[in-house]
Parts: sequence; C-alpha cells; structure tokens
Amino acid sequence: MAEILIVEDNPDIHSMLTESLTKQSYQVSSAYSGTEAKMMLEMNKYDLILLDLMLPGMSGEELLQHFRQKTLTPVIVMSAKGSIESKVDVLEMGANDYVVKPFDLRELTARIQVQLNQQHGETREESQTLDIQGLVFDLDNKSLSYQDEEINLTRKEAKIIELFLKHPKKIFTKEEIYQQAWDDYYMGDDKTINVHVSNIRKKLLDQTGEEWIETVWGVGFRLDPKKIED
Repeated sequence: MAEILIVEDNPDIHSMLTESLTKQSYQVSSAYSGTEAKMMLEMNKYDLILLDLMLPGMSGEELLQHFRQKTLTPVIVMSAKGSIESKVDVLEMGANDYVVKPFDLRELTARIQVQLNQQHGETREESQTLDIQGLVFDLDNKSLSYQDEEINLTRKEAKIIELFLKHPKKIFTKEEIYQQAWDDYYMGDDKTINVHVSNIRKKLLDQTGEEWIETVWGVGFRLDPKKIED
C-alpha cells in the first residue's frame, strides 16, 4: 500500500490524520517540523506528502521548494491560509493540491486517491527509462544517453550499464555481471569483465566528463555512490 508522509506540527490534526489513513491501510510516517521532514525526505521515498505550511525549523514553503528540486512525488498542502494568493503561490511552487483547514477527511481522502492514481499512471509510463543524474537508459531499445546525446554501446555494454542503473546501490560481483551480460555460467574470465567495464567507463567519461563506475576491490563494481546522493 502507498506510504504517506504527514508533515504537521499540530498534534491533534496529526493524530487524526494518522488514525484515519492507517484505518484505510495506508502506511503512515510522521514529521512534526520542517527540519525533521527534510531529513526524512533525504533518507526515504514516499508515495505522497501531506504538508502543513506553518512549521517550526523550516517552513512548508521552503520545504516544498527544496523537495521539488529532487522529485515529483505528489504534495498536498494543508493550510489555514485560504486566500487565492496563498493557494496560487504554493501551487506555482510545485504543490499538486491545496486544502484549507479545517477540512473534511472524506474530501482529503478523495484528493489523496486522485493524486496516487495519477502518480501510479505516470510511474507506469516513465518506467520504460532509468534516469540517474541525467544519464538515461531506455529499457525498450536498450540505448543510453546523457543530456539527450546518445552514447554508443555494444549489446553487452548496454546489459552491464542497465544492471548498474537498475540497482544503483548494489555492488555487483564479476560473476553477476557476466551472467547478466553473457547469460552464461561464469568461468572466472576476469579479463573479459574488466575490458567491458573499462570501455563503459571511458565512453561515459568522454561523454560526461565524469567517472560513473567505482571498483570495490576484492568484491566487484558498482555505480559511484556520489551519483545517487541527494
């Protein structure tokens, strides 16, 4: 079920939302300040965020702007500010929806469901590509590009980089890489693996000016952790 982050410093409202959403089988995480929410958003991914504006530590507006630089996860703002100007300002910052306090739980639930339905539809459409820091792999035609410039790869190179981009935090042994790219039992052919990884590294460096693949000595290879840091 979808996981929702509630960012609200009013304990009564927070408790009411948590109880209602939990009863509807949503997974609920809680933050009571903007600073706490920022930390949680940097460590975890959520399907939707319910965001109050008047928060201690970091305002909801600041948090929304910071968050929108990193992801398009739906955000529903909850605020006592009911003016048109307030709504327009927050929506222009990147909020997906805006409800005025006090709100009806049934209405909020319906708005949550609309956003999740739209998000799931977008996810299905976008699932045909892998994108990390502008390095985009098209799963349909097995092509790689950076800032819309194609990087020419052999079929086996494409299989290897696909493996790294699908699992950016995993360290892959040479055996795992060989089985993915050659679809065969690994016979300890380190030279073949090293040559292909070296070729990928060079092509990525030539195109992007940066290193993308890290050697983990005694284990294997992985995507450079700096590429997946927020």
